[in-house]
Amino acid sequence: MNRLLGVAAVTASLAFAAASAQAEVTIEVMHPWPGHNHFHEAEAKAFMEKHPDIKVVFRASPESYDAGHQAIIRDAMTGNLPDVYHAGYHLLPALVRTLEPKGQIVDLKPFIDKEGGKGWLDDNFNPAMINLTTVDGKIWGMPFNASTPIIFYNKELVEKAGGDTAHLPTDWDGWIALGAKVAALGGGVTGASYTIDVWPDDWLWRALISQQGQPFMKDDGKAVAWDGDSGRKALELARRFVAEGGMKQMEFDQARQQFVAGLTGFTVQSVNSARSFEEMSAGKFTVGTAVFPVTNKEAGKVPTGGNGALILAKDADKQAAAWEYVKFISSPEGQKIAVLGSGYMPTNQKAMAPELLGDFYASHPNWRTSLDQIDRAAPWAGYPGTNAVEIWRTQRDLIAEVMSGELPVDDGLAEMVKATNGLIAK
Repeated sequence: MNRLLGVAAVTASLAFAAASAQAEVTIEVMHPWPGHNHFHEAEAKAFMEKHPDIKVVFRASPESYDAGHQAIIRDAMTGNLPDVYHAGYHLLPALVRTLEPKGQIVDLKPFIDKEGGKGWLDDNFNPAMINLTTVDGKIWGMPFNASTPIIFYNKELVEKAGGDTAHLPTDWDGWIALGAKVAALGGGVTGASYTIDVWPDDWLWRALISQQGQPFMKDDGKAVAWDGDSGRKALELARRFVAEGGMKQMEFDQARQQFVAGLTGFTVQSVNSARSFEEMSAGKFTVGTAVFPVTNKEAGKVPTGGNGALILAKDADKQAAAWEYVKFISSPEGQKIAVLGSGYMPTNQKAMAPELLGDFYASHPNWRTSLDQIDRAAPWAGYPGTNAVEIWRTQRDLIAEVMSGELPVDDGLAEMVKATNGLIAK
């Protein structure tokens, strides 16, 4: 009798284990930027503690948004898409328009409706945030990371050069002049650092157009709108950082290392560098931040960087699990994890509650600078078609030549316009 009870107990236990194994859903997530692994892993850990029936595993992280975009296009062709993908806002429209006709991306409306529809959205997100993941009138992703470009400066170098950190410049002329003074200190020190010429995407280039309050594309969406005065002024400013501001052109990672080593007066970067810059400069110098200057005080804008989480799963169970995940990482709790792990702005407005991020921002001014220019934040729109990656690589090479003085501004602009419009048409 006891033996039969024991057998029954073991059988029941095995049946329960089998049922549990069947109940568990595994979703694959992919995000660009290997340096972001730590806070994505923290998100997954917190999520799985709340959802033990869902397992989150990560694919290897592409090195940039552009590299991730290309990887997803390849995976779509082979039928090997991840269940969740974090797409850069500027590439999201092109990705949606590539995947939607093939049924390879999920419209989030049914999931959002179950949460409460527009009321739920309005309660959690500023319309400007949801707009970042809306394409052709439909919401395709949940906004996860958001950032605008800001200035990081070395307080000690600026003061040594005669600058007043209590009254910093408010325009580009002032910052370029300050960069020249810092560079004049010598000893391997550089002044300005606006690394548009090695940036992984066109974010900082767009910023030089939008800060003028000028459009990036013509009304028909088929050609660039910076083919005249706005493009010329943008390239002239880019050249001035090198010619007048004490900037030395170097590789992307090298420029960042130069700053955290205490050898650069100021650098323009994403606000998501707040955490890493403060950690790596600790004991060397004091990091300060300032808003991104705009030449057009009334209409000047700054592009909003970051990414939204898209659901690409085909299986209904995986889609449901993926929704729970993207809903969590964009929730107030999920945004606290993302912001504290990176420096990005929160996308969920409820995350600004004192017990979440409100008190933190009050005591960490470098982290909140991007919020101080939120009224200037504008969508970071991509180009039509599928050549956005090639377009930027072509533009970047020409911008680098203009900045070095090898290519005159007018010639550089003409080549950029011709190449860009040609690739758009293609």
